[in-house]
Amino acid sequence: MNQRTLIKNLATSEEGPVSVSGWVDTVRDQKKVQFVVLRDESGAVQLVNPRAPRPEADSAEEQPADAPESLEDIISGLSVGTFVTANGSLKKDERVKLGGVEIKLASLEVGVPAIAETPIAADSGIDKRMDWRFLDLRVPRNNLIFRVQTTLEHAMRGYWIDNDFVELHTPKLMATPSESRAELFRVDYFEGAAYLAQSPQFFKQMAQSAGLGKIFEIGPAFRADPSFTSRHATEFTSVDAEISWVDSHEDVMQLQENLLVAALTAVKEKHGAEIQELFGVDVVVPTTPFPRIPLAEAKRIVAERGHTIDRADDDMDPEGERQIAAHVQETLGHEFVFLTEYPASIRPFYHMRSDDDPTVTKSYDLVWRGLEITTGAQREHRIDVLEAQAREKGMDLEELGSYLDFFRYGVPPHGGFGMGLARVLMLLLHQPNLREVTYLFRGPNRLTP
Repeated sequence: MNQRTLIKNLATSEEGPVSVSGWVDTVRDQKKVQFVVLRDESGAVQLVNPRAPRPEADSAEEQPADAPESLEDIISGLSVGTFVTANGSLKKDERVKLGGVEIKLASLEVGVPAIAETPIAADSGIDKRMDWRFLDLRVPRNNLIFRVQTTLEHAMRGYWIDNDFVELHTPKLMATPSESRAELFRVDYFEGAAYLAQSPQFFKQMAQSAGLGKIFEIGPAFRADPSFTSRHATEFTSVDAEISWVDSHEDVMQLQENLLVAALTAVKEKHGAEIQELFGVDVVVPTTPFPRIPLAEAKRIVAERGHTIDRADDDMDPEGERQIAAHVQETLGHEFVFLTEYPASIRPFYHMRSDDDPTVTKSYDLVWRGLEITTGAQREHRIDVLEAQAREKGMDLEELGSYLDFFRYGVPPHGGFGMGLARVLMLLLHQPNLREVTYLFRGPNRLTP
C-alpha cells in the first residue's frame, strides 16, 4: 500500500500515484462522473471517478453473486463521515477550486462506515453540538480553533523560555483552599477531604521563596461557580506567571503586554489568512504600552457614557467593562486596557496595598474588547502585613499555616497574574461563548462528553 500523504502536502507533491485517508465530506454522484470531497486533519481534496460506459443490456442480475463491489457502487453507497483510504493518481489543475489538485481514483477502501443520519447539522444549537463534540470539531472552522490555541501557547512558552522563566506544574489537589472557600470543589481524599485548586496562586508564590525567580504554568483550575454565562466555566485552563524583584505591579503589566504581543504576532503570522477566511476576523497585534486607567477614573468615564454601575461591592460590572473598552477604542484606538488601583475591600488578602493610600491595592484587571481576561498584582511579601491582611479578611491563620511559612524565611518582592486561556481565544476569534473555544466544556450542567 502507498504511504499516506497529508492532504495539505498534495500541492507540493509530484503528479502520480498517491494515497490519502480521511472522512467523506460530500459526494456528488453524477451520470458520467463521481466526485468525493475527502477531508483529513490538514485539509480537503477532490477525488474523481469517471463512470465507465455500460451496455444497455447490462444489469445487476447478470453479475456473479460473489463479484467484488465496483468502485462506482462503493462511491454511490458512501455516507458523509465515513472513513476511507483513497488510492489513485494525483493531477494538478488550476481549474480545480479545492487547492488546484485532484485525485483520479484507482481504488477506495472503506475503513469505518458512518451512520447515514448525522445527529447534528450546521444550524444545530450549541448544546446539541456539545453533545456531539467530536463531530462538531470536524468542521474546518472549529478545527482551526485548536490549531490557533496550539500556536498561542507555543508562542507564550517561547517568550517565557527566551526570558529565562521556569515552567512549573503545580498540584491540583490541595489540603486547604488556594484563595477562599467560595466557589470551591471539595472532594473525598482517602479518609479525609481535599480541594480542587482554584488557581496555582500559593504555589507560584512558594516558587519565589524557593529562589526560582520567574515562573509560568499553563494548567487546569476549578471554580464551583453556578454561573450559566457565556464567559464562565467550572473547569478552565489558567495561564499564570509570577516574577521576583518587582518594584510594583507595573512590572507585571509590562510582562503581560509583551507576552500578549508575542503570542498574537505568532497567531497572525501563522493563521491570520485562515482566520480571516473562516471567521471573518483580522487578528490585531496591539501596540505597547497598553492604556492604563485607575478604576475610580474608569467608573467616572462609564458614568459619563450613561451607564450606572449597580453593585454592592466597588467592582466594575460586565457592562462597565464593555463601556470602558469602547471608550478606549474610540479615543485611543486600542483593544486592551489595564484597570488599576482596585479597592482592598474586593481584592484577596495577599494583594499589596498602596503606600500612599492603603484602601487601594497594587493590582489590575486586563480588559480586552470589553471582557476581563486577567487579574494581576504585586503580592504582599512582608509576613506581618500579610497576616494582618488575612485577619482583616476573616481568614484562619492556622489554616493558612503552610502558605504563611513561605514568607518566614525571606522572600523577594514579587508579583504575577492569572489569565483565562479560553477567554483569550474567545475574544481573539470573536466568538460569543467560551463553549465554542473549549475542547470539552465543563459547567454546572455539563460533565459529558
